Amino acid sequence: MEHLKAFDDEVNAFLDNMFGPRDSRVRGWFMLDSYLPTFSLTVLYLLLIWLGNRCMRNRPALSLRGILTLYNLGITLLSAYMLAELILSSWEGGYNLQCQDLTSAGEADIRVARVLWWYYFSKLIEFLDTIFFVLRKKTSQVTFLHVYHHASMFNIWWCVLNWIPCGQSFFGPTLNSFIHILMYSYYGLSVFPSMHKYLWWKKYLTQAQLVQFLLTITHTMSAVVRPCGFPLGCLIFQSSYMMTLVILFLNFYIQEGCTKTYIKPKSQTYRKKPMKKAMEEAGKEVKNGFSKAYFSTANGVISKKAQ
Repeated sequence: MEHLKAFDDEVNAFLDNMFGPRDSRVRGWFMLDSYLPTFSLTVLYLLLIWLGNRCMRNRPALSLRGILTLYNLGITLLSAYMLAELILSSWEGGYNLQCQDLTSAGEADIRVARVLWWYYFSKLIEFLDTIFFVLRKKTSQVTFLHVYHHASMFNIWWCVLNWIPCGQSFFGPTLNSFIHILMYSYYGLSVFPSMHKYLWWKKYLTQAQLVQFLLTITHTMSAVVRPCGFPLGCLIFQSSYMMTLVILFLNFYIQEGCTKTYIKPKSQTYRKKPMKKAMEEAGKEVKNGFSKAYFSTANGVISKKAQ
C-alpha cells in the first residue's frame, strides 16, 4: 500500500506540474483528487473487452432485454437531468455564450461544476455500452471509434473537472446531453420489436452528432478569437480532440451508408444497390416457378401461398 501511495503521489505531482494548480472548489470530490481510479477503471474497461470476447467466443449470445431497457432509460433520465441543470445554472450565472471565464459567476459556477461531475461520472457508466455488446456478441460494433471515444472521454473529463470545471466547459456537455436523450431513447425503444416501425429518425442521429461536434469546435474557437481569461491551452486541446471525433465520425458515416449511428450500427447499410445488381438478384428470386412474392412469413413460420 505504501508503494501504491507513493506512486499515486508521483503521478499527481507530475500532473500538477504539467497543468498547474487545480481548482480548489472541487477538492475532495469523489474520484477527483487522484488520477489512479480513473486510469485503473479505463484499463479494466479495455481488459474486460479483450477477456469478454475470449470468454464469449464459444458461448451463446445473451439477450439482456430487460437490463438494456432499464439501462437506456437510466441514461436517458440522467441526460435529461444534466441538460436541464446545465441550462438553468448557466442562465442563473449569466453565462456569456461566446466566452465564459471560470470565476465570475460565483455560486452558479459551483452548480455547473456539480453537474459536470455527473457528466464525468456518466462516462464511466457508459462503459457498459461496450460490455453489453461483448455479452451479446455484437463484436462488429466494438470499433476503434467506439472504444477510443468512450475511453478518452472518461479520462479527459477527469482533467476538465480538476482544472476547468465550469465556465466555457459547460457548452459541450449541454449539447451532448441533448444528443444522448435522443440516442438512448432510440436504443431503449428499439429493444421492443413493435416499436421499430416508429424509429424512422435513427438515420439522423449520426448527423446530429456531427453537428454537435462542429458547434462545440465553433464555440471553443470563439473564446480564442475573443478571450475572456479561460485557459488557451485547454481551448486548443478541446478543439483538436473534437476534430479527431469529426474525422472518425465522418469516416464511419461515409463507410456505413451515411445513416448508421456509431454505437449500435446494424449489419447492413442503406445504400441503394446498383440497378444491374438489383436485376440479377430479382432473377434469382424465381425458383421452381415460384417467386418470393408467393411466400409470407408470420411469427417465424413460412407458408407457401397457393399458385
